[in-house]
Amino acid sequence: MIANYGYIGLFLIAVILFTLLMVTIPIALRFLRIVPDNPNPVKNSIFECGMETIGKTWVQFNFHYYFYVLIFLALDVLVIFLYPWAVSLRQLGISGLITILILITIIFVGYIYAWRKKVLEWK
Repeated sequence: MIANYGYIGLFLIAVILFTLLMVTIPIALRFLRIVPDNPNPVKNSIFECGMETIGKTWVQFNFHYYFYVLIFLALDVLVIFLYPWAVSLRQLGISGLITILILITIIFVGYIYAWRKKVLEWK
């Protein structure tokens, strides 16, 4: 029982040391002058497409795009689960068929819910 906690403790120590190492390496390299540090106005300027921006530089995007991404992600996950299922369908039998029908039903109910809430309308 104690040995299990010992592994967890060693893992936490390794995580903390790795985190501290990743923070201190760039600082040490800059202090030793291995990493160049010569800022100038050109390097510190905002660069986007090589042109200066006109108007506001911060634009808030419509959050409805995220709903499309979530639905796309749900369908991708469905495909990821359907492919191995289709390959081993004969070995899984009727229980595999019922399981995948439950998964498809959950995804379909979510899709219908999003459609009824008019989340899928492009505005």
